[in-house]
Amino acid sequence: MKRFHRWPTVAMTAVAAALLASCGDNSDLPCCDPPPPAQLLHVASPEWQDQIVYFVMTDRFNDGDPSNNDQGAGEFDPADGAKYSGGDLRGVEAKIDYIKGLGATAVWVTPPVANQWWDPLNNYGGYHGYWASNFMEVDKHMGTLADYKSLSSSLHKSGMYLIQDVVLNHTGNFFSYRGGYDAADPTKFLVMNTASKPGAAPTQSPFELNDPRNADHVKAGIYHWTPSISDFQDAAQEKNYQLSDLDDLNTENPAVRDALRKSYAYWIKEVGVDGFRIDTAFYVPPDTFKDFLYSTDTTNPGIVAAAKATGRENFLSFGEGFASDRAYEDTKAKKIDSYMTDPATGETILPGMINFPLYTSAGDVFARGRPTAELGYRIRDVMTTHKRPHLMPSFLDNHDVDRFLAGGSEAGLKQNLLMMMTLPGIPVIYYGTEQAFKEQRAAMFKAGYKSGGKDNFDTTAPLYQYIAQVSALRKANKVFSRGTPTVLKENGAAAGVFAYKMSWNGTTAFVVFNTADGETLLDNLETGLAAHAVLKPLFAASGTATQAVADKNGRLSMKLPARSAYVWLATADTASVVDPTATISMTALNDAKEAGDFTVSGVSTELTNFKLVIDGDVAHAQTVTPAGDGSWSATVDTATMIDPTIRHSIVAWSETSAVLSNSGSFFVDRPFVKLAEVVDPAGDDVGPTGVYKYPTNDSWGSNRQLDLRKVTVSGAGGAMRIDVQTNKVTTVWNPANGFDHVAFTIFIEVPGKAGGVTAMPLQNAVLPGGMKWHYRLRAHGWSNAIFTSSGASASNEGTNASPAAGLKVDTATNTVSFILPDASLGKLSSLSGVKVYVTTWDYDGGYRGLSPTTQEWAFWGGNGATDPLVMDDTTVISLP
Repeated sequence: MKRFHRWPTVAMTAVAAALLASCGDNSDLPCCDPPPPAQLLHVASPEWQDQIVYFVMTDRFNDGDPSNNDQGAGEFDPADGAKYSGGDLRGVEAKIDYIKGLGATAVWVTPPVANQWWDPLNNYGGYHGYWASNFMEVDKHMGTLADYKSLSSSLHKSGMYLIQDVVLNHTGNFFSYRGGYDAADPTKFLVMNTASKPGAAPTQSPFELNDPRNADHVKAGIYHWTPSISDFQDAAQEKNYQLSDLDDLNTENPAVRDALRKSYAYWIKEVGVDGFRIDTAFYVPPDTFKDFLYSTDTTNPGIVAAAKATGRENFLSFGEGFASDRAYEDTKAKKIDSYMTDPATGETILPGMINFPLYTSAGDVFARGRPTAELGYRIRDVMTTHKRPHLMPSFLDNHDVDRFLAGGSEAGLKQNLLMMMTLPGIPVIYYGTEQAFKEQRAAMFKAGYKSGGKDNFDTTAPLYQYIAQVSALRKANKVFSRGTPTVLKENGAAAGVFAYKMSWNGTTAFVVFNTADGETLLDNLETGLAAHAVLKPLFAASGTATQAVADKNGRLSMKLPARSAYVWLATADTASVVDPTATISMTALNDAKEAGDFTVSGVSTELTNFKLVIDGDVAHAQTVTPAGDGSWSATVDTATMIDPTIRHSIVAWSETSAVLSNSGSFFVDRPFVKLAEVVDPAGDDVGPTGVYKYPTNDSWGSNRQLDLRKVTVSGAGGAMRIDVQTNKVTTVWNPANGFDHVAFTIFIEVPGKAGGVTAMPLQNAVLPGGMKWHYRLRAHGWSNAIFTSSGASASNEGTNASPAAGLKVDTATNTVSFILPDASLGKLSSLSGVKVYVTTWDYDGGYRGLSPTTQEWAFWGGNGATDPLVMDDTTVISLP
């Protein structure tokens, strides 16, 4: 019998040590197995701004122990995205070398605590970890406390850190309200989730006191007895109502606060957790975080004190405030900052908050081709609104939003990654990004959900290698993790040039992008360096990084290839170059206001011709031939300049002579002209066979968000505006795009254009009337993508393209508008003969399900595997 085979974790007992010493040469005896190495649970805090985080959804990452997968409650099924798939803590530990190879220095795991495994009221499982039933136990699907300690120790021995996702706002869904709510009597409309698995209530005190029909439970006041939030603009609902049916904790109650401090300090002390990501921060009063972090209670002190007791002087806590601003707005950013810094006292609350506004702006620019000035504004705002931008985790996708590659290109993804690695903020890589995942919560391991039938841990994958390279760039140059950015160049009208410098401790680095899918001109970038200063190449997103040299004025100008990105380091060196003798000048245009086409003029020397470049667009630049005396003039075509608020740029440029004029800027106010309008009958949102029904949840109900009422198509040259009016625009789930509970899929056919597809991807349908689509828009509350028909089929959305449509929402008229610049449709000169077809459904990581029988969160009345996923549609609209 191996009585001493399992040695104590940290140190041998005296008896065990004596026994081992007595073994002598008898090492084959059972009692003489060597002890395992001591665990390393507690380490000093790192400088968090220098870290790179890898975020895993544990259940979907890797299965290290198949024996814990199925707990016999009907909660496990890797074929079902609503159920457990099998990943666990041992699986994460087994892949530490894989994660470290990416350059990550910390691993963030979704909550490993005991969860509600299955919620029959919503037909969904707690595989993700955010539906706690006990905050102080490891969920059986995740493994054991020993497994968690082992993961922590292995990370620390690898020089890495452990971040645990935690929840203060709610538990799982053990009670709900259906059909109404009476604040005076919380037992009315109450539905106790009695069939919940593995139990009908939390198992931890005091959270088990969750029945408002019990006087003792009501007196304890552990919960707010409230329904789900219906109005996210109502502050009382935001703080006190249930978020998506999850039981809202009364975090103002001292007993709740004490239990939460005790629960989460446990993981620091027992496991050695180094930081917390705090879920759903907006739904908890900021004062709760002050107590959670800084309480001086002697029995259960705040997290900061608990961490210091383990040697962690710089424990990181960062919150999730799921809110993003529209372009050139910062209301949500200020709200996010109010959870980091008390606006009344200036005191620190949470050290950091996830930078959702930066995520949105970066996605709009790199995935959807929006003007790069929107990102410039966001970066400036981050640095002025927040006191600690370096502790704000940045990301490009996660478990709550579409994958970047679901609506963006790999080239855009690489640019976004480079931006994250060269700006203040803690970069977060969501698992699977390095393997080019498109599915939001797919498994990395072969047996898991939507894994593609294989393990996805390929260290030779192009994106894995790329992320490793940009991680190395950040680590080797602290100017990127600790420096201050200054935006130097941006495009106010379109995708194209975006440039900033990072400065820290006497070091300056320049980061330059071309976000356009064609060549663009970087003109007259003011580096602040000496004449002919040499810029040392540090990185190129593709190809070879080469040296750059400033001109005699310390400016940098060059033609940038499509989707290129470069990083240079300023040096004190100068190059010996001969300055060009040719010159170009242009009449000054400083934010000129134009009502239509206009003329620009100037003088050149030693040039037979040159290009007039508008908004950096080299491919469509106008060739100008000067007169004999060098004078020149040219008419600027403004037919497709559709937004009077957009600042356009203009410069004269000779590529062969390497000379440029001064840069100019102007605005154009040219209205759209209505081309077609279709009125759609009310109440025909019943599917193609007239029998489809909305999900039974009250948030749809009489709103009938999918009922089209009118579609108007307008044009300005080759630009298009599509105004889609529905029965009602709602914002029940606080959508970033300003509307929810409906997804619009819009198909566009261009006359005379080769190719085209009749299949409606993922919708089990084909276009009516023999129409073929060349461009397809798909937009809902949290995504906005455009595709070309290249590679499209019934099961493939086609090829991601940009720029995506601009979105505007008018809740007064229940209208969502899609504004497509001419570049979105291949630079058409006219919209004559173009066809448009509009459909509605809904989208949640994919088109929402359709079931034969009644469903609360899915449409019903058909077979989702074969029947069309179309609730309402227009006729085919042909433009004159």
